[in-house]
Amino acid sequence: MNFTIKRTEYCGEVRGTDVGAEVAVCGWVQRRRDLGGITFIDLRDRTGIIQLAFDESTSPEVKAVADAARSEFVLAARGVIRERSSKNSKIPTGDVELFVTALEQLSASETPPFEIVEGSKANEELRMKHRYLDLRRPDVMKNLIFRHKVAKITRDYFDENGFVEIETPILIKSTPEGARDYLVPSRIHKGSFYALPQSPQLYKQLSMVAGFDRYMQIARCFRDEDLRADRQPEFTQIDYEMSFVDVEDVLAIAEGYISRLFKEALNIEIPMPLPRLTFREAMERVGSDKPDLRYGMEIVNISETVKETSFPVFADALAGGGSVRAINAKGLYDKLTRKEIDRLTEFVKGIGAKGLAWIRHGDQGVSSSFSKFMTEDEMDKILSATGCEQGDAILILADTNNSHVLDRLGKLRTEVSNRTGIEKNGFNFLWIVEMPFFELDEETGEYVAMHHPFTAPMDECIDMLDTDKANVRAKAYDLVLNGVELSSGSIRITDPKLQSKIFSLLGLTEEEAKMKFGYLLDAFRYGAPPHGGMGLGLDRLVMQMLGCESLRDVVAYPKMQNAAELMTSCPSEIPEKALSELGLSLNVDKK
Repeated sequence: MNFTIKRTEYCGEVRGTDVGAEVAVCGWVQRRRDLGGITFIDLRDRTGIIQLAFDESTSPEVKAVADAARSEFVLAARGVIRERSSKNSKIPTGDVELFVTALEQLSASETPPFEIVEGSKANEELRMKHRYLDLRRPDVMKNLIFRHKVAKITRDYFDENGFVEIETPILIKSTPEGARDYLVPSRIHKGSFYALPQSPQLYKQLSMVAGFDRYMQIARCFRDEDLRADRQPEFTQIDYEMSFVDVEDVLAIAEGYISRLFKEALNIEIPMPLPRLTFREAMERVGSDKPDLRYGMEIVNISETVKETSFPVFADALAGGGSVRAINAKGLYDKLTRKEIDRLTEFVKGIGAKGLAWIRHGDQGVSSSFSKFMTEDEMDKILSATGCEQGDAILILADTNNSHVLDRLGKLRTEVSNRTGIEKNGFNFLWIVEMPFFELDEETGEYVAMHHPFTAPMDECIDMLDTDKANVRAKAYDLVLNGVELSSGSIRITDPKLQSKIFSLLGLTEEEAKMKFGYLLDAFRYGAPPHGGMGLGLDRLVMQMLGCESLRDVVAYPKMQNAAELMTSCPSEIPEKALSELGLSLNVDKK
């Protein structure tokens, strides 16, 4: 349709300095109020709301359009900015209004399935089915505009630091990267498949071999894995790689980026350099390689304190070469009631522990689940070792496997913090460095790679590859923010002999390695510079910066928990003819 009123201003950008100016705005009707001879319409666009005013002097033609307007109608209005008689301090345009002299209805709207307002309480499935309406809500729209700002700052920062943005393919060869690939059948090469990239890992390494020296990309990545609040099947990664660098160089670029981003996007100074913990230190302190250190409850090893105990749970764990460890839920005596501790006991049993020992120190004294096995002196030693005071609760796990104790106490620590509503303010960044090179597969008893096979071991650990896999550390690092892993990266192997050794240790024959990674191994024969890099999750970063609870709050068109997009009913069935063209047939139980 043709319309004559062309926008000169956005609704949310008009201010008191514009009084007397003739402007034109376009947008959606938020609400309409008819007060007899006076009518007001709140018109909304992505910048905010402006009040449109009509009175007895308004022409009948304009008044008729205003009277017909309903929620979510699309209007174009022209008029003069004037001061409001009744000001609204809750919106930036609250001192002024547009007295309308010309008005056009550009589009009508049916009644929306939910109200287009901030903080909508509408069912999420309903909102996702009509995501184009959900995106109109100011809070969701602000999130997406903020994400755009983050992407803009990202590109500016890396450009200013000499990085070249290189797009890598979306249709690639399937390579093992830890999760299932999304596969795309080829029509031309029937029976063969492309994969969607889990990351641009091998292509960015090839870009280093090609001599680009500094690569970056805001890359789309895909992983066919179970979803959760901070995971989507398709996600965006701030990916970068550098030549002629070591770990310190890669981390310095990331720290410069974080400092710049938080200052420009949120006006927050992040102290630099960021603190670091080795993987082992993180596990010993909080039982997690992605710890949130904004609250206490750090793990205390009380094995020495209770080594003479007659309490069978502790004694058996220590006799089996394990440990007894505790966390002090400081000041949470009132919240960790006996009933709540019973719930926590069921929680730890659900993650593999046999039970939960506890001490509660209230105004009536000390009570404990194992007090009958302890002398008063032994109990006092535990209280002292854990720093327990009146008002605290001590939670204790014991096991013959130290890794199990640490891991389960780490999960318990997080569960307690969530259930009791512990305050978690600010942005707690942390580097986890010196990651293990191998991890033990408890089902097979074999050591398997913890990272992709091009991750370099630390120089001092190379001689331990055959003899002491448990203690081999990698030149690998993770960046953690408030208990969420934002990124992982490493220095890469470029020495052909060492690479062959790693492939052998991971159970890959020379033929298998060539089949999976032959093109990269061939490239390394022609002068590969030392290089390393990392990838930061853009979606997770924005989610944390905005304090959102789910990636769906910061992704324009997200998938639900079952990996479906409700708006387009995706994924969907494909006609048999299309399958036949691909040389495929289905064998699916429709039940």
